[in-house]
Amino acid sequence: KFSDHEERLSGSEKEEDEDDVEAALKKEVGQIRASTEQKLRRFQSVESGANNVVFIRTRGIEPENLVHHILKDMHATKKKKTRVILRMLPISGTCKAFMEDMKKYTETFFEPWFKAPNKGTFQIVYKARNNSHMSREEVIKELAGIVGSLNPENKVDLNNPQYTIVVEIIKNVCCLSVVRDYVLFRKYNLQEVVKSNKDDTQQNPSSLTEEQNSNVVKPETEEEKSSKEVKEENK
Repeated sequence: KFSDHEERLSGSEKEEDEDDVEAALKKEVGQIRASTEQKLRRFQSVESGANNVVFIRTRGIEPENLVHHILKDMHATKKKKTRVILRMLPISGTCKAFMEDMKKYTETFFEPWFKAPNKGTFQIVYKARNNSHMSREEVIKELAGIVGSLNPENKVDLNNPQYTIVVEIIKNVCCLSVVRDYVLFRKYNLQEVVKSNKDDTQQNPSSLTEEQNSNVVKPETEEEKSSKEVKEENK
């Protein structure tokens, strides 16, 4: 038989043992969680499977907003911040690069931008790397049809669309995104977006937009002057 004193000691020792086990478990869980968080970094490089293409996986960040913010800053400041990156494209969704898989996936993927009551003008840009079984014309036609089925008021605009659907095929993977200001930010080209309008017109004077052309002041001829004076007198 144990005395009351011995029983009390035995009970306290059990509680201490339980506390030690609980503390050890918490410590182990904390270590596992810290290790997992280190593996799931905010930015992580992933093998793309194509030459000259770097794929960066993000965690807790919207790719469209991040890339748009970077390009908006570069467009406003005209400061070149990279020497080796040509284009930076956000990728919001991926699926298998087969027509049936793409159609099924995009029916849901396009909804936030194009499903009624949402609507907008759009264009589709397509590029394939290390892939020969996909047809550019077929992909654009099918995806445009899906956008139209979500809301008949969605219209194609190849000059200055509200949204640009980016389709990047890499091997057997289809990478998709819907971006804004694709024309303004020079097709998301980091080298071109920092150039001023003056640089562009010097390199390619014919690239003036219709609005810019309408604002160009041309010298009046003698015939135009006399015609203008007659009109003023008539008024």
